[in-house]
Amino acid sequence: MAKAKPSSSAAAAKPAAAAAPATVHSALVTYSSMLALLSLCPPFVILLWYTMVHADGSVVKTYEHLREHGLVEGLKAIWPMPTVVAWKIIFGFGLFEAVLQLLLPGKRFEGPISPTGNVPVYKANGLQAYAVTLITYLGLWWFGIFNPAIVYDHLGEIFSALVFGSFVFCIFLYIKGHVAPSSSDSGSSGNLIIDFYWGMELYPRIGKYFDIKVFTNCRFGMMSWAVLAVTYCIKQYEMNGRVADSMLVNTALMLIYITKFFWWESGYWCTMDIAHDRAGFYICWGCLVWVPSIYTSPGMYLVNHPVNLGPQLALSILLAGILCIYINYDCDRQRQEFRRTNGKCSVWGKAPSKIVASYQTTKGETKTSLLLTSGWWGLSRHFHYVPEILSAFFWTVPALFSHFLPYFYVIFLTILLFDRAKRDDDRCSSKYGKFWKMYCNKVPYRVIPGIY
Repeated sequence: MAKAKPSSSAAAAKPAAAAAPATVHSALVTYSSMLALLSLCPPFVILLWYTMVHADGSVVKTYEHLREHGLVEGLKAIWPMPTVVAWKIIFGFGLFEAVLQLLLPGKRFEGPISPTGNVPVYKANGLQAYAVTLITYLGLWWFGIFNPAIVYDHLGEIFSALVFGSFVFCIFLYIKGHVAPSSSDSGSSGNLIIDFYWGMELYPRIGKYFDIKVFTNCRFGMMSWAVLAVTYCIKQYEMNGRVADSMLVNTALMLIYITKFFWWESGYWCTMDIAHDRAGFYICWGCLVWVPSIYTSPGMYLVNHPVNLGPQLALSILLAGILCIYINYDCDRQRQEFRRTNGKCSVWGKAPSKIVASYQTTKGETKTSLLLTSGWWGLSRHFHYVPEILSAFFWTVPALFSHFLPYFYVIFLTILLFDRAKRDDDRCSSKYGKFWKMYCNKVPYRVIPGIY
């Protein structure tokens, strides 16, 4: 397997050893973000589940409940307490994925050189783990050993347990970063809140081989997305004796997207999430709680609200979604091929256009990188976010437009990716200086060609 290089922009060639910033945003933004996550996101997860499952997807019904009972008492009435069943499901799933991560065979993959000169080594077995997980889950259901409908029936309790359990897990990461860091890519900013929120370690591990961020981001977060998508499909089948075409389109597109992710998982290890963002509350709580609850919400809604699209509309949505997922994949493939060949490849049938950029490492060494300015990466600096957002829209639109809430994920994803695009541009500007200005002059649009 070819080694991919760091960056979520079109940068290529030799990896950087620049020091990771102590913070991603200013202290004020960090404090505000953390306060919002701590105070608003946990109740939002529960309110979204309640609205989708018990209020027919109607924000108005949930609002009326809270107005009638008062915000605090109304929320207390809604909020399910974690149960033994919920904890068993979480720990059983987490242990299963951890065992697969450690024991399944996979090719050796070297991640980008870290700011302190370390090269993280991974075992690329995500696709195998994904296949084993889905086959096992469906097999348990098919042979009557475990009914996935139980997961749906205890979904609120599971989300509640994840809210509290993931917060405790992030405290563990904070303490570990202080007393037992896994590598020299760790350290304190001198501010407890910032350290807890953004994280202490870049590559935290348990032992030599168990990478914590791979587990939280990929094997728990992304894998739970796939498992819950299948769960919702099975629950609807058991309730109605059939699966609506809207649910089939939603589930199919989600699984295709997640399959693409695990096919490309080693490339993900070279992106901002893994190679630049430290393992703290922001990343880890989000992957452990936000991904399984918010990312799966369109399917959660469709369980009790089947929509009959008809063959023509269902097929049209499915094909449009597949096309967007393919374009998103092809953007990453094009960039990886450009990196792998050091720019000596064909992009859309032509030699690639590029900028040779030099930069200095923290050790004072001068390095060079190639910035791709043609193909998808000539349309905008983060064009791959466009088909990703559209993919989310197409697996949500089978719910049609009776309610607004199923589209929350699409809105959230758009904000997240636009913020990520800005953060990556800021990082590249700091790294490449005048060469990044040259790149921006040649590729002037950040995300949407001709608009932004």
